[in-house]
Amino acid sequence: MSNVVDSSAWLEYLADGPNADAFAPAIEAVHSLVVPTLVITEVLRRLEVQGQRSIIPDVLAQMRQATLVPLDDQLAVDAATAGKRNGLALADSIIYATTQAVGGTLWTQDEDFRELPSVEFRRHRAR
Repeated sequence: MSNVVDSSAWLEYLADGPNADAFAPAIEAVHSLVVPTLVITEVLRRLEVQGQRSIIPDVLAQMRQATLVPLDDQLAVDAATAGKRNGLALADSIIYATTQAVGGTLWTQDEDFRELPSVEFRRHRAR
């Protein structure tokens, strides 16, 4: 079974937030981890904004150990369909379509995915 971890879950894990332990098994099992390339963009951009530039090389190296899935034309079509069907924003559509394409489970704390099939949702908890 493949695990897709969305940006919110990656950032929670990297910050050692309250839900970090829930996402750790999916992130640390690199043999079954799938990373949409869009997630790389979102996570690294957020780390940059947070002034955490120093950890970016290590985070990128960790993500590159997984199976990377770039956005191609078929995934773009699938994302458009998934987005319309489920009322998802563009980035969320791509992440969810990637999860469906690999037959995986999406790990997230993003409320937009909460009720969708093949999603392991953890409610965001403040520190």
